[in-house]
Amino acid sequence: MRIENFSQIQQLYNTTKPSAYSAGSAGKDFKDKLNISSAGKDLNVAKQAVAAAPDVRADKIAELKSAIENGTYDISGYEFADHIMDKLSQTLA
Repeated sequence: MRIENFSQIQQLYNTTKPSAYSAGSAGKDFKDKLNISSAGKDLNVAKQAVAAAPDVRADKIAELKSAIENGTYDISGYEFADHIMDKLSQTLA
């Protein structure tokens, strides 16, 4: 097989790389800056509060345990199913 346009192919491989940025006198005084908006700061505070909060609400668990042990916890299957369907519809929406 013979390659007719060898010089064109060679030009593709011999491309010059861009030179590095030379910071002249203007580049010496430049400093990077980062500005975080107040909404971003509020989001960070909220994330920290959620991370610090316990995963389990011990007061609710103690209340439900005592109600179950005392026999006063009464919920119908229909109410339970309705609650599950509500949560599912909120999750999917």
